[in-house]
Amino acid sequence: MKHDPILDATRPGRRQRSASDGKPWPPTAKLMKWAALLLLSVSVSLCAAAETTGPIRCWVSSADMKHQLAEQPALHWQIEVDAKGRRIEIKPEMTFQTMLGMGSSLEPATCWNLSLMSAADREKTIERLVSPGEGIGMNLMRICIGTPDFTRDPWYSYNDLLRDETDPELKRFSIEKDRAYILPVLKLARQKNPDLLFFASPWSPPGWMKSNGTMIGGELLARWYPAYAEYFVKFIRAYEAEGIPIHAVTIQNEPGVDRAKEKDPDWFYPSCHWTGAQERDFIRDHLGPAFRRHRLSTRIWCYDHNYNVKPRGDDPGIAYPRTILSDAQAAHFVNGVAFHGYAGKPGGMSVFQNEFPQIPIYFTEGSVFGIKGGVELVDKLRNQAAAYNGWVTILDDKGKPNNGPFEASRTIITLDSSTRKPTEHFDFFLYGQFMKFIQRGAVRVGSTKGDKSLPNVAFRNPDGSIVLIVINPGSRKQELAVTSEKRGFNTSLQPKSVATFTWSR
Repeated sequence: MKHDPILDATRPGRRQRSASDGKPWPPTAKLMKWAALLLLSVSVSLCAAAETTGPIRCWVSSADMKHQLAEQPALHWQIEVDAKGRRIEIKPEMTFQTMLGMGSSLEPATCWNLSLMSAADREKTIERLVSPGEGIGMNLMRICIGTPDFTRDPWYSYNDLLRDETDPELKRFSIEKDRAYILPVLKLARQKNPDLLFFASPWSPPGWMKSNGTMIGGELLARWYPAYAEYFVKFIRAYEAEGIPIHAVTIQNEPGVDRAKEKDPDWFYPSCHWTGAQERDFIRDHLGPAFRRHRLSTRIWCYDHNYNVKPRGDDPGIAYPRTILSDAQAAHFVNGVAFHGYAGKPGGMSVFQNEFPQIPIYFTEGSVFGIKGGVELVDKLRNQAAAYNGWVTILDDKGKPNNGPFEASRTIITLDSSTRKPTEHFDFFLYGQFMKFIQRGAVRVGSTKGDKSLPNVAFRNPDGSIVLIVINPGSRKQELAVTSEKRGFNTSLQPKSVATFTWSR
C-alpha cells in the first residue's frame, strides 16, 4: 500500500524515524516537522501559481523622447507589495464602457500632406499610424463628407451648383474631387489595417439646400430634408464602391455653429446651424427611414459637439442630444452620441451616460498634447468615452494646408515643407501607449482613480488580458504598487512619462 506521509504521521501507533539517528521523533517535534513541510508545500504552490500567470510587460514613452514606446524588462507578480509606493488597485469585476476604437482623422489636410511624401515614406507613415504590429494601431478614423476648414482646395460638397440652381434628385452628385489624394490614402490605410473603421462627418450640406445659398453658415431648409437624406445614402454607396465602408455618420460637425461670412468677414468656414429639434426631425422622418429603405448598416451618431452641460454662446450643450433621444422614434435610429472637447468638462459625458445608459458615448474631436494631454485622455476614458479621435493628423511645419480661420497646433506628425520628410513627435508615441494596446471590444474595468500625480485607466481586452495605463505628469520619479486579484507588483515611473502595463489573467 502506498502511504501518504502526512496522513501516516498522524496515525496512532505509527512512528516515523529520523534519517540521521534512527531514533523516534518526540510528538512535539513531529508536529513541528510536518507543519514546516506543509508550510513549504503551500509556499511552493503559491510561487508556482504566481509564475503560471506569466510576466507583466511594460512599455514607456517620455516627454524628453528618451523612451518612445520602449519595452522595459518584464515585471513579476508578488504575494505582497511594498506599501511605500502609491497604490493602484485593479478591479476586473467592475465594468464600464466597451471600446469601439481609437484614432485620429484622415481629413483633406492630412491626406494632402501624405500625398506630398515619396511613395515609400507615405506607405511607411500610414503603416506607422494604423498597423497594430508595425505602428501605433489606430483602428478608428474620422473622415469628411465634402471638405472641412482644414484643406488645400476651395471648400466643396458633392453636389455644388450655380447660384439659384437646384438638384432635388441629386443627378449631379459626385465624389470625383476626392479621387485626387483623399481616396488613395484611405485605400492604403485599409490595406495596412483591414480592421480600420471610418466614420464620416459633413461640415455643411450643399449650399443650394441652405437658407443663405452657401456652404458658409446658414441653416438647412426643411424642404430639402428628403434630398439631404439621399445625399448621405449616395455618399455611403459611392464610398462602398471604392472599397471604403462607412461604419457611422454624424449629421453635422458642431451643429451649434453658424460661421456665415456676413456675420464675421474674418472668421468663416463651412458650417450649418442646427437645433436639437431639427436634427431630431431629420433623423426620425428622413435619414433613419432612408437608411432602412436602402438597407444600409451604417450607424447614425447624433450631436457631434461640445460636452458642456450648460449651453454657452454657440455651444448647445447636452440639452441638444437629450432632445433627440427623448423622442422614441428618433432614438430608434440613433446608435451613439458624439462629443467634442472644446467647451465644458469630460464629466458632461458621464452626466449624459447616466441619463441614457443604453447609448454609447464617442469622443469624436479634440486632440491632446504632451503629458498634460495624456492626463486629459485618461479623463475622457474614465468619463465613459467608448472611442477617441484626435483632429488633424499631419500638417507641415508652417501649419498648412489650412483654409480656415483656426490657428493650428502642432500635429502628432509634422511634414517638413522643404524635404517632405515626416517627423513623429511625443504625442504620436503618447497615442501609441493607448491605441496599440486597447483592443476593439475592450471593456474598461475599475481602477483606483488616485490623485493628480498618477492618473490611470484600465481595460480588459477581448482576449482576457488586462491593460493598465499610468501617467506621471510630475517632475519627480514616482514609486507605484499595483494590485489585482490578490497579487501585485512594484515599479516606478520616471518624470513626465506614460507607462502601459499588460498581463494575462
